[in-house]
This record gives sequence, C-alpha cells and structure tokens, in this order.
Amino acid sequence: MMSSSKGRDFTNRAKTHTANPMTKWVSRLALGIVLIATCFLLDAVKHRWYVLDPANLHELAQAAIASSPNNTAGMVEHIVSNLTATYPSSIIALNTNSKEWVFNNAGGAMGAMYIIHASITEYLIIFGTPLGTEGHTGLHTADDYFNILVGEQWAFSPGQLEMERYPPGSVHHLPRGTAKQYKMHEGCFALEYARGKTFVL
Repeated sequence: MMSSSKGRDFTNRAKTHTANPMTKWVSRLALGIVLIATCFLLDAVKHRWYVLDPANLHELAQAAIASSPNNTAGMVEHIVSNLTATYPSSIIALNTNSKEWVFNNAGGAMGAMYIIHASITEYLIIFGTPLGTEGHTGLHTADDYFNILVGEQWAFSPGQLEMERYPPGSVHHLPRGTAKQYKMHEGCFALEYARGKTFVL
C-alpha cells in the first residue's frame, strides 16, 4: 500500500516538473509581448517628452552664425544665452559653463564636446575639432541633427556615389536607425541635437 502511494507521488511530481518549463516559456512570452507593446505605446507619445525643437534650434544656429561670423566662441555664447533666456530652469537643465569641454571618441572620429543639455530623451551639445576628423556616425535610436556653425561636414551612405556637403548654416539630419561615414574638416564645429532614446547612445 505504501509503495503504490509513493509511486503516485513520484508520478505527480514528474508531471509538475514537465509542466513547469512550459509555464516558464508562456510567462516569458507574455512578458515579452507586454514589453514590446509598452515600447510601441511610449514611441507613439514620445513627442510629449521633448522640450527642444529641431526647427527652432536650426534658426538659433543661423542667428548665432549671423551674430558672430567666424567666431566660434561668440556663436556658443549666443546659443547658450538665448537658450537660457528662452527656457527657464524649471523646464530644462542647461549647463551654462562653456568651459566644460571634454574629448569624445566615437566611431573612429575624435573631437571635443560641450554638453549644454542631456536627458534620457534628448541632448544638445557643441561638437567639433580644430584639427578635423572622420569616422562612422553609429547606428542610433535617436534622430540626430548636426547644425553646422563653422567649417564643413561631408557624409555618405553605402551605395551613394557622391558625397553630401553641409556648409555653415545647414543641417545634416541623421534619422534614427541610419548610419553614414562622415568627415568634419579642420575647424568644423556644430550644434548637435539628438532626440529619441538617447540613454542608449
């Protein structure tokens, strides 16, 4: 009598263990579906989290060029003072210390950057180099806007047989999910704005 109940116990435990992996996979699948649905939902309302606007920043870059032709430091000062006057600190955190430049190495290109604003949904920096550089833009989860202030930037995508040229006052828009080779000539500096999932950049 005792041995048959032990046998049934063992059979029941074996059934539970074989059902367990299936339950785990169904749970993982459900969690994955919820995660993907959440990402799509957040992507649909992402514009609510952006403070800055690409068109306004392009106008600001052009105004900075007009106010301080061939004076990069003057352009940076114009941009920062305008942003500080336009956006109160309760809306956006701006770094007004334009002496905080750091090196940036990405995709084989090296330059220096001054971070004006950074959050998980957008960042605004001045990027450039007096020496010139070139490399890979990277494949990003954000839209990237290079507002050229001084110098010139060249770029191309695989399959293009001619380069794109971006002189001062122009915008090189790199849509999310695209990649290019780019070159910034000697003395090229840009107001770079990225919006999207910037926390993974």
